[in-house]
Amino acid sequence: MNPVVSSAYLSRINALLADGQRKLLGLVGPPGGGKSTLAQALLDALPGQAVVVPMDGFHLANAELARLGRALRKGAPDTFDSAGYVALLRRLKAQRADDIVYAPEFRRDIEEPIAGAIAVLPQVPLVITEGNYLLLDTGPWADVREQLDEVWFVDIDAALRQDRLVGRHMQFGRTLQEARDWVAATDEPNARLIAATRHRADVEFRWNEPTTNVTA
Repeated sequence: MNPVVSSAYLSRINALLADGQRKLLGLVGPPGGGKSTLAQALLDALPGQAVVVPMDGFHLANAELARLGRALRKGAPDTFDSAGYVALLRRLKAQRADDIVYAPEFRRDIEEPIAGAIAVLPQVPLVITEGNYLLLDTGPWADVREQLDEVWFVDIDAALRQDRLVGRHMQFGRTLQEARDWVAATDEPNARLIAATRHRADVEFRWNEPTTNVTA
């Protein structure tokens, strides 16, 4: 059962949607911070009003990562099609009433993105996009923020987050030591990069707490 999002955050979304126009809400934070859990909780709280389009659908395919020599850094900013992600956000922002937009999805069971897996219908008022690098200000990533109407920074205790990551990596085939090594060598450097962008978010999200405005 998913945790419940406090009324303060839901009120914020209702205010965002008050003008009846399509809105894009970004959920950003380090690996294992709970972005996907929050996205699902918001879907549950807003039936028929939202769809989730994760940034992870723009992972480069494993074959391309191998060709580029980046397979051991999978999850780093340059292992995504960031320009493609920005293009999709722009299309979602300006979606026509007669247009269905199809977005990719990342499947952890095969560790590959799948094209056209998520159908975004034009009448859905809220698109929730969650991922690590929504607030980066380098390369094509720098164009993401202007497409988003609001961004929430999602984080939890670092030790709990790291434990979750180790468990996730083991669930998908790594040994305990391999999982710990991957977290230390790949996930944590990415987490530090992401933490440095938190001042660009509108609020910081905490479970069962009112909204907290972010100050630079």
